[in-house]
Amino acid sequence: MDETSLVFSADGIRAADLDGFFVGWPDPPPPERLLEILQVADEVVVCRRDDGSVVGFATAITDRCFAAYIPLVEVRPEHQRRRIGTEIVRALLDRLGTCYMVDLVCDDEVVPFYERLG
Repeated sequence: MDETSLVFSADGIRAADLDGFFVGWPDPPPPERLLEILQVADEVVVCRRDDGSVVGFATAITDRCFAAYIPLVEVRPEHQRRRIGTEIVRALLDRLGTCYMVDLVCDDEVVPFYERLG
């Protein structure tokens, strides 16, 4: 992932930084709500470019012991197919490593992505 880095908080992110996600969703949350989601998630991984722009993120809800659920994994369309989503999910799974189970629900068209990650 050249010119990007992963961070594990929403610190310094503004709602305006989150415009352009949820492409194709029928009723996506507005950027202000997305910022709130990132701020209160039990775990968050954010991929930022060197210029500070947000190119992707994932969140998890977890008890940090037994179970975790990954409700959101998003990468801006213009940054997809560059392994950013893979790195975000792997980093999130590392942070959830002590959990017995990690669940997620996804659309059929992205099942192969998650299957590649095991």
